[in-house]
Amino acid sequence: MTAAQLRRPYQEMSGCVMEAQVSCDQAGAEWTAALRCTYIPDGDCTVEVLSPESIAGVRAVIRGAEQSLEYEGEILNAGRLSGEEISPAVCLIRLMDALCSGWLLEENAENWQEVSCLRLTVDQSGSQGGKILSTLWLRTEDGRPLRGEIAVEDEIILTAEFTSFEFYDKMNQ
Repeated sequence: MTAAQLRRPYQEMSGCVMEAQVSCDQAGAEWTAALRCTYIPDGDCTVEVLSPESIAGVRAVIRGAEQSLEYEGEILNAGRLSGEEISPAVCLIRLMDALCSGWLLEENAENWQEVSCLRLTVDQSGSQGGKILSTLWLRTEDGRPLRGEIAVEDEIILTAEFTSFEFYDKMNQ
C-alpha cells in the first residue's frame, strides 16, 4: 500500500479512539503514561491518563488551541497551546493531525518489532516557525498505527507505542 492509500481513512474519518504508552525523555524530564484519546478532526478531543495510578483519571480536553484539565469533575484551565512546546497530553492528537493534514516528507517500508509497516514522516512545522516532524509506523496489513514519534528541531521529544486503535466508523458497525 502507498502512503496515500494508508492516509485516506484518517483524512476521511469522523473520529477515532486510541490507547498508547506515551513517553517523554527530555533532559531530566522523563515521563511515561498510558493514555486513552478520543480524536475528532476539527472538534473536541479528550485525553485521559490510564496509568500511572498516581495521576490516573486526569483528563485533558482540547478544543482547537484551548486546553483544560479535568479531574473528578473539576476543571482547571491549562491555557493555550503556544510556541513550539508540545505537551505529552497532545501527543496522540498531533500524530492524528499529522496523518490527516501534514505534509508528507518520507515514506519507507520497514519492519517494527517484526510487523510489516510503512513508516511515514510528516512535516507539521509550528506556528512559531519551528521544525516539527511526526513519524508514524502504520501496519501495512490494515493501516493502523503501531508507533509514533514527534521531533522538534530534529530532537525526538515524544514517543507513542499504540496498544489499541479504532475508527468511529468501524466502532458503530
